[in-house]
Amino acid sequence: QVQLVESGGGLVQAGGSLRLSCVGSGSIFSINVMGWYRQAPGKQRELVARIFSGGRTNYADSVKGRFTISRDNTKNTVYLQMNSLRPEDTAVYYCNAVSGVVNYWGQGTQVTVSS
Repeated sequence: QVQLVESGGGLVQAGGSLRLSCVGSGSIFSINVMGWYRQAPGKQRELVARIFSGGRTNYADSVKGRFTISRDNTKNTVYLQMNSLRPEDTAVYYCNAVSGVVNYWGQGTQVTVSS
């Protein structure tokens, strides 16, 4: 079992920045991939960014050049640095961890970008 706890969401004006954090606990040694997803009202949950155990990263086209995913293995934490935020980035952001074929999710943190 893996437990994930997110923090760092909030309200920010367009053009601003936020940093999300996700702390993992439990069987974290089994995690292959960690990432961030988001879900806006009325829309499906979508991948924002993910980082593999070897360090490789993937980003959604809509956030490339603006968001950066990173991790600190000493703190069992994954970060999402979000710069140049836009109103369309408004969503609940969820931390995700994959262990084998099992997906684990955090409780979500709200990010609201005002125009």
